[in-house]
Formats: sequence, structure tokens, C-alpha cells
Amino acid sequence: MNLFTDASEQHMQPLAYRMRPQDLSEYIGQEHIIGEGRLLRRAIQADQLSSVIFYGPPGTGKTTLARVIANTTKSHFSTINAVLSGVKELRQEIEEAKNRREYYQKRTILFVDEVHRWNKSQQDALLPWVENGTFILIGATTENPYFEVNAALVSRSRIFQLTRLDEKDLYAIAQQALSCTDRGYGSYSITFEDGALEHLVSIAAGDARSLLNALELAVETTPERFPPEDPAQEIYITREAAEESIQQKAVLYDKEGDYHYDVISAFIKSIRGSDPDASLYWLARMVQAGEDPKYIFRRMLISACEDVGMADPQALGVVSAAAAAYDRVGLPEGRFHLTQAVLYLSTAAKSNSSLGFFTALKQMEQETDGEVPNHLKDGSRDKKGFGHGNGYLYPHAYTDHWVTQQYLPTAMQGSVFYQPSDQGYEKQIRTQVEQRREAQLEGALTEPYPEILTFSPANTQREKWLERLISDRGAVQDTVRTRIFSQLKLQRHSRVLVLEQGRGMLVWEACRHTPEGGVSVICRKESLTREIIGYAAQLPELDRPHIITAADDHLQQLFGDRDLFDAVIGQHAFTRVADKLQFARELYALCSEDARLSLCEIIPRAGQRLSELCRDPKHRRLLEAAELLIYRDTANCMVNFDEQSLIDVLRAAGFRHVSSSAQQLDEPRRITSKDIDTWLNASYRPVIEAADLQLLEQVREQLKKQYDGQIIDWRIIQCFITGDLQDS
Repeated sequence: MNLFTDASEQHMQPLAYRMRPQDLSEYIGQEHIIGEGRLLRRAIQADQLSSVIFYGPPGTGKTTLARVIANTTKSHFSTINAVLSGVKELRQEIEEAKNRREYYQKRTILFVDEVHRWNKSQQDALLPWVENGTFILIGATTENPYFEVNAALVSRSRIFQLTRLDEKDLYAIAQQALSCTDRGYGSYSITFEDGALEHLVSIAAGDARSLLNALELAVETTPERFPPEDPAQEIYITREAAEESIQQKAVLYDKEGDYHYDVISAFIKSIRGSDPDASLYWLARMVQAGEDPKYIFRRMLISACEDVGMADPQALGVVSAAAAAYDRVGLPEGRFHLTQAVLYLSTAAKSNSSLGFFTALKQMEQETDGEVPNHLKDGSRDKKGFGHGNGYLYPHAYTDHWVTQQYLPTAMQGSVFYQPSDQGYEKQIRTQVEQRREAQLEGALTEPYPEILTFSPANTQREKWLERLISDRGAVQDTVRTRIFSQLKLQRHSRVLVLEQGRGMLVWEACRHTPEGGVSVICRKESLTREIIGYAAQLPELDRPHIITAADDHLQQLFGDRDLFDAVIGQHAFTRVADKLQFARELYALCSEDARLSLCEIIPRAGQRLSELCRDPKHRRLLEAAELLIYRDTANCMVNFDEQSLIDVLRAAGFRHVSSSAQQLDEPRRITSKDIDTWLNASYRPVIEAADLQLLEQVREQLKKQYDGQIIDWRIIQCFITGDLQDS
């Protein structure tokens, strides 16, 4: 549209085209990639976009998002449709982009719509110019880029998957069109019969373009003349008009594309999961879309052995018979045979014991000695010369046609490949298989146990010393980090809040998990902030975490109302917090509705106590009395909590499903005279009565004499706490 397009000409354009958002503030949906704090939003706002590929179904906003970028960037924005253009048009764009770069120092963003429509050679022609920076590529495709776009282009681009819009987003888009006076129907009085707008939203099935096209048809065909002569005239959309404006949406299914594989995958997994309703749904979707029933039968024949297997050996026969019947009957009656096969498989007992073959195959590839046992060798040719076959026991000559005998190579005795399930037919044979396997193994153990050639008495101190050599504090921290992140279900676009007390141990792991999301870090100390910023400077600007120094416990004031996080993680986050309940409420307010909390907290009350190091009973009693007062001090935030009190605080703040798991660590620690002085002067001396101060000095000297310079196993109790915001 040019500057001289008048209002009437603009109105001639489809509503879906007119209502395309002009900037990020108008864009609705796809919060997982364009929401506040996400990488893509930050890149667009900072005009620092790198090559990207948008992938998703029609009508989810791929081209619209490209248009928003075009309206935001200072770079030149060019568009090519891969359906209508080829190498010739691409070469022209290349020359113009090179000139802009050389003469005007201006970047070019090239948007290629339906990029998967270009063949390999056409995509290859684009690659060097993306690589040398002549173009920043924005590709849009409805097909899986990992299958349909050259691997070289994919490896140089960030992939963002757009999903179908939910009903909430579609309602917002409809209301946006109905209220906008410039591009929509905001100048008219439009009302809907109950259920009319809901019908449009429901049938649109996540496709904004389909919704807007139907809305346009409903509005502009309802009055005798549109626009009405009197703008105040009411336009009333009935349920019938809405139904006529949007027909049943075509099933999105491409027999050669990504959806084909996704649907057949959902079909087989529903059978495997014994869900007949879901299995029939996916079957209907494939049949309605024109999938070849022979292909469906082929996949069910595989499932009959892979997923049902020996739990119901008849499954293979049932599916085979149904497939043969279909070949004779054809469509449409053949649908009954498809249905019967699906229902039989989805309701049959399940066993994947046939996968034991692949275990045997893998071991066969790795074995070093797979010699056939002599008694199993063919003796028809050389029984006299080499004795092959000697010792073989003919099972049919024995009771029940079975006899204990070695069948596996000697080096593989004891290998188990077949694991009968406890379902269906296999449940009947399981005990017999296991008993015969045990008897088989026992009968094969004819070789004597190897002789023990060397022996040394146990040296406990030496073993502990070796253990310390191969493990250090770094290993402990690795364990903490692994436990914290294992409790989360982070996605690449997740936003994470890190309550950092260390030197970035959790920060960099969060960055690795969320390359298209965002990481915010709250540090207690300015020195820690500077250190993490120094490390972050090595990353590209858009990939750096947002780092904040906050000495107090008021977190909400650090972020905007829309800055909500999908995960909150931390180590020792509550240790120095005075008002732990208020702090928990601050965290709760920063969480999205699907957020999860994962923390590691040390519990001082349950950890090592100095009194435990005293050998003299009188000294021990003195320190124990002092420790009783120290850990009862409710004003001391360092010690006034335990595992249960933290759980109670988080629950009171609103978190749900709060649980914890305690772990004891025996950390090697060197004790020095300075440590002993610090502990006694700072913690013990203030709570000891004056009459006992002389005894305290005796304790001090005795502890120094025993432990100065010594390494002891210091007991630490830490608990891993998780929670979320979901009620169910």
C-alpha cells in the first residue's frame, strides 16, 4: 500500500491483511517466543536480529511477525515469496544488498516466505550471502525446517516454532478487529447472537487468518448493503450467519510433510498407550485426509509385534486378517476392518519384549568371544575328526521335551535378552522361562571360580584419602546444580530467575538451557555482580543475562508487572533473609502460572556442631548448652529455620505441591586456630555466662591442640525444595 491509497481502496483489502499488527504492542499470541523478556523480542527492540526461521501452521503469525520486524528495524527490508520467485530474483536482491552494504553501510533483512518451496540449489544460492552477512535471513515455513530446509541454513539460523493460537488469543484478535476504527469495524455497531462469535473462534481452530476472513464475511454480508448508509445502524450477526461464514476447517495433513509423520506417530503412540479413543481419533484424521490405508495397516503390523508382541500372540494374526479383508473389500466398507484392527491393538495386553533382539544384536557387535559351543556345532562332517556335536542332549528325549544345557557362547553365559512381561499370555509363561533360565545357568557353571592371587587388609584411612583426591568441592557443586535443574522442565524459550550466592554456577547452566528465553540474576553483593558481568561480557549482547544487585529482600520493585518467570532457582537464597515469608511472597509474585521453584538450602540446625568435636564431657556440655541458646534465637536469620519451616513459609506464600529432600554431605574441611577463635568469639562467647568464661578458654586451647591444621569430615545437611503455582 502506498501513501496515496485512500480509505476506500484500503477497505478493499481483506480484513486479515488490514489487521496485521504494525508493531509488537499489537501482536497477539506466541508468548513463548515474543513475550516480555524473550530473546526474539529483545532482538527486535534492539534492532539486533540475526538470521531466523519461523516454523508453524498457517495463520499463526509468521508473515505478520516478519512485517512487525520490517516496521521496527532500521535495516532495509526485502521480501521474496519462494513460490513465485527463483534464483533470478534472488540474484537481483543480492546485488542491491551488496550495494547498500558497500555504499551506505546499511544492512539488509531478506524475508523469504514459504522458504521450503525452494529446491536445494536455490537454497544453496542463498547460503554464502547469509554466511558473509550480506543478508540477515528471515525464513517462514509450514514444514519442519529440519527436514525441508538445507542443514547449512538451519545451522546458521535460530529456529522459532509458532503454535496454533488458543481461543483466548483468537477472541483478542476478533475484538481488536471489531474495535479498530482505522483498519477494522470500530466505526460500526456490531453485536453477536449468543454463541455466534464462539462458533467462529472454535471452527477457526487456532488460525487467525481463517477467523478474520470468516468475521469479514459475516459482517459484510449481514446487512443489505455494506457499509450501511447510517454508521449507527446495528449489524446483528446471528448464529446461522456465523455458521455460513465459516465452513468446517480442512484437516491439516500433508502426506509428504511433517504433519504426516506427526499424526502417524500420535496414532502409534496412542495404540501403545492403550487408549482406544485417541487411536480412533488419529485413525479418523488420517482416513479423512486421504492417507493410504495400506500404509496404516503396515504400521499396525509393526505395532502388533513391537508393542503387543508375546503378551497377545494373536494380535499379529488379527491385523493380518484385517489387512487381507480390506484388500478384498476396499473403501468405504474397509473402514470397519481398519477400526477392528485398531481397537484390538489398543485394548490388547502390551509387551515390548521383542526388543530383546536389538539388545542381543548390540551385544553381538561388542562381544570378543562368540565361539559356538562344541556340543552345538554341526557334527555331520567332522564329528570323528574334531568331535563336533559331542555331548549334545536331544530335548525331545527328555520329560517335557526340555533338558538343562548350555546354548549361549561360554563368554556370554548369564546374558539375558528376553524379559517376559506380566501381561496377557506372557504372564502365563514368565515363571517357566525364569525357572528354566536359572536351571540353564546353574548347569552351565562348570568352570571353577578364579583363584585369588593377591590380598591386602582394608585400610580405611587410605580409602578416605583416595576419595578426597578424586572428589572436591567442585564435584559437590556439580551435584547441587544437577539436582536443582533436574526438578525443572525448562524449555529453550523459558525465562529463569536466578538467586545467585556463588560465582555463577547456576547462571551459566540456566543460559545453556534457555538460549531463546531470558535469564535474570539477583546478586547480594556488588563484588559478585561485577564478577558475573565480567564473565557475561564474553557472550553476545543478546545472550547475556540481566544482572541486578539487590542487597535487600524486596524483589518486585526490580521488575515490571509483565516480567514473570517460568522458573526460580537458587542456592542458599533464604539464608540471610530476615523476613522469610515476605521474601517468599515476593518470589511468588514474580512467577508465571506455570512456574516452578527449585532451591537448595543448607540447614545449620541439622549440620555439624562444635560440641561434637569435644572429647572432654565437661567441655562438650558447655558447648551444647550454648548451642541450645544459639539455635533458639528467632532473631538470627542464619539459624532460625529448618527444612519444615521453609516448606511452611513457601506454602503460606501461595506455592503448591511444596516438597523437599534432605541430603547429608561429609565435606573435607581443614580446621585452623583462626576458625576456632572466630566460632567461639562470634557465636559461643555471647551466650555463655561469665562464670563459665574460664572454662570456655580451656575449650579453646584444647580444640586448637587437637584440630589446628587437621582435615576433618564436616557434616552439612542441605535440602532440595521444589514447588509450583498449580492447584492440581
